[in-house]
This record gives sequence, C-alpha cells and structure tokens, in this order.
Amino acid sequence: MHCVKTRLQVQVRSKKTANVPITTNDRHYEGTLDAIFKIVEDEGIHGLYSGLSGSLLGVSSTNFAYFYWYSVVRQAYTKWAATATPPSTPVELSLGALAGALAQLFTIPVAVVTTRQQTQPKGQKKGILATAQEVIDSEDGWSGLWRGLRASLVLVVNPSITYGSYSRLREVIFPGRTALKPAEAFLLGALSKSLATLLTQPLIVAKVGLQSRPPPARDGKPFKTFQEVMAYIIEHEGYLGLFKGIGPQLIKGLIVQGLLMMTKERVELLFVMLFAYLRTVKRKQLDRARDALKDRGMPYAEKAVQQAKNVMPAQLK
Repeated sequence: MHCVKTRLQVQVRSKKTANVPITTNDRHYEGTLDAIFKIVEDEGIHGLYSGLSGSLLGVSSTNFAYFYWYSVVRQAYTKWAATATPPSTPVELSLGALAGALAQLFTIPVAVVTTRQQTQPKGQKKGILATAQEVIDSEDGWSGLWRGLRASLVLVVNPSITYGSYSRLREVIFPGRTALKPAEAFLLGALSKSLATLLTQPLIVAKVGLQSRPPPARDGKPFKTFQEVMAYIIEHEGYLGLFKGIGPQLIKGLIVQGLLMMTKERVELLFVMLFAYLRTVKRKQLDRARDALKDRGMPYAEKAVQQAKNVMPAQLK
C-alpha cells in the first residue's frame, strides 16, 4: 500500500489536456486498484514492494530515534518542572511532537531515498546506496537528502492529532470505560488516524512531491518548497489533487493505527494484571518469611525463658 500510495501521489494530470499524464512514470493510474494491476503487469508482484529495504530501514530508524529523543526530552522536562506528578496530556503530546521533529532531522534521508526508489521507472531501479548517490549528484547536493524537511516537521502534529482524537473519541463513544475490547480499540484507532490523515493529506502529498523526481513537464527542475508543489498540483489538477492517494493512505493508516491501539489496550491490561500478580507474590513471600522467622525464633525464645526461670530462684536465694 505504501508503494501504491506514493505512485499515486507523485503523478500529475493536466486539467486542460486530460489524456496526457504529466508524471514520473510512463503510465497514469486511475485509482488504487488500477495502480496495483498496472504495477503488477509492468513490474510483477515485486514491483509492489519497491523500496522495501528502505521502508524497513526507515521504520526501524525512525522508531528508534523517536523513542530515544522522547526519553531525552521527557527527562529534561521532568528535571525542569521539578515535580513528581506525571505530565498532562497536552504536555505529553507536545513532548512527543518535539521528539518527532528531532527524529526527522536524523532519519529523513532514508525517507527521501525510499520515495525515490518507489517512483523509479521500470528499467531504472537502483539500490539504496545508488539511489542516495543519485540524490547527492543532483543540483541540491548533500542537502537533497533532506528535501521535504519543513513539511516533515509540520507533519509531526499528525501523531498528536491522532492520539488527541483517540482520547476525545474514547470519552464521547465509551464514557467511563477504563478498559476497551479489542474491536472497540481498533475502531477508535482507525477513526482517530482517519481524521489526522484527512487534515494533513495535502502536506503528505506535497512532501512526497518534494522527495520524488520532478515531473517530466518541469524538464528536470525540482521543486524548492512544499508550497510550490501544492501550487503546481492545484494548477494542473485542482484542489482535489491535494488529496490524491487518500485511499491507500487511509487503508494503511486504518490497519496500522487500529492494530497499534488494539495492541496498546491489551498490553496496558496485561501490565496491570502482571503488577497485581507481582504484588500478590511479594505479599505471599513476606508472609512466608515472617512465619519462618517466628518458627525459627520460637525455640530461642523458649530457651531464654527457661534460662530466666533457672536464674531467678538462684538470685532469690
């Protein structure tokens, strides 16, 4: 779905010449299913997995960088706030957004290379290093690996919108519920991610346009800003062009976020049960230790009492 979504988002069709695609590929895709069939027809099943190695590297590096910077940012905030109470939800979301922005600074080159791999025409497929070298050899030089950085920094609000919407929808749809069933958590996760995607889709499209090869109609001239990409899309496709690829983008988000929230609810419940079990085990261990001390100390206590009785008559004499 990620590859299909990217292919749909980089293509541009002129409103004036509707039959002439202005795109980085030779064929124009009419929708998600049409894109899947044409990619398989042109490149085989493996065409749907273009840029897979880059995607896997990007996911792992982004998650590692995010959680690393989140721990750093949260620890710094805790020291600065000098309070034992946990941060409020708005503060947590702000810290998450800051951590996401810092993570983007270090991982966006992987995203740029992956986008280029996914949009490379048939017969021009390259590996990660070769694609990265292609970006560096362009007019942008090394800075080309950070194309779309501004849009990516703005897009760090996407998780904040997702988790904020999740909390709000949970209060509205399931008020007073401390635990949700897997299906309910999946539904809330899917709805919250859909809302965040709809609000940020134009920026997502613009970021992909910045990171991919420029369309042939621009004679190899790359876009400079995400505002330029958006203006170009509106000029050739209208405002709805800013939401192209929304189908696979939503499907991907629904599955990933739904499963994530469903897993999150189950994991939280498991941790609660685990801590309750550990408390019970600890209590039993303390009870056994206390009983053992009593049993072990009883003979000494009886011996001491007997010795005291033996000494008392002698002292009375």
